[in-house]
Amino acid sequence: MNITFRWYGRGNDTVTLDQVKQIPGVKGIVWALHQKPVGEVWEKAEIQAEIDYIQSFGFHADVVESVNVHESIKLGNEDRMKYIENYKETIRNLGAAGVKVICYNFMPIFDWTRTEMFHPLEDGSTALFYEKAKVDNLDPQELINTVAAASDLTLPGWEPEKLARISELFEAYKHVDEEKLWENLGIFLKEILPVAEESGIKMAIHPDDPPWSIFGLPRIITGPESYEKLIAISDSPANGITMCTGSMGANKENDMVEIAKKYAYLAPFSHIRNVKIYENGDFVETSHYTQDGSINVQGVMEQLSKQNYTGYVRPDHGRHIWGEVCRPGYGLYDRALGIMYLLGLWDAHEASKAGSKQ
Repeated sequence: MNITFRWYGRGNDTVTLDQVKQIPGVKGIVWALHQKPVGEVWEKAEIQAEIDYIQSFGFHADVVESVNVHESIKLGNEDRMKYIENYKETIRNLGAAGVKVICYNFMPIFDWTRTEMFHPLEDGSTALFYEKAKVDNLDPQELINTVAAASDLTLPGWEPEKLARISELFEAYKHVDEEKLWENLGIFLKEILPVAEESGIKMAIHPDDPPWSIFGLPRIITGPESYEKLIAISDSPANGITMCTGSMGANKENDMVEIAKKYAYLAPFSHIRNVKIYENGDFVETSHYTQDGSINVQGVMEQLSKQNYTGYVRPDHGRHIWGEVCRPGYGLYDRALGIMYLLGLWDAHEASKAGSKQ
């Protein structure tokens, strides 16, 4: 297991790499060129400058999250090949710089959805919250306003240039159902996977967040059956998943322990976090501690240990604790606590394995 920490870059994050360096066990930084417009080629010089900075603190920069997919590719527009060719060039440039994994998603318009960025919890902390009834009855523009007001920092998946076209995009997606979205994903993968293989990179698709349709938009990476369809598209070793316990696990029908047991081999990258799911379909993000939420984090880590998992793991969204002012879900303190919990579980399972062999 290779512990990493997501960081949004110089001048774009309240957390510094000096601080991350003080968290035991962190080997790498998960990064991206967040200021690049979606669809543009990531140039070699700008890639190398970011990697050099990360490596100067003693971290590797093996994982990029994310190289976002242009909406024209998801929609299957006539200009999609231009953006696919740009994506291929970015893959080549990242591979030449030593990157090993690219996390991406194929969610229409919204990469993630929450109705409240700083929902108060009983312990005095705050966290990201999803209110199902509100989303079911909300005008998308209201949601956009809520997210935009939450932070002055970039919020990936909510790029201003995309949100400025929101009405146009919703109109375009009226002609795209799940079957068509799968078709467009297949075209994208068959184009980029050979390039990823040649570049030594594994593509790791992230589940939809949350894993069900919102605002009538199609969602396709929503449960274990989605992984079977993904495998059917291509058996390329570059065709992988990002196993995110909080995103896929927000649907209580998705047993994350069973998913880890069956599909961890497909996941060069894993996001481990916890959510508490309510009977009405709401969910709130909690600490990583198993007992605080609805995800069996302990069981997931046990499965990874049993499989001698060597992929990259990062704590995912954390609460906002101890008065920290930070990007929603991405403060320092609770994610650091999450790392220590994951390492404790890992060490315990590894010790148990070693004991059983004596």
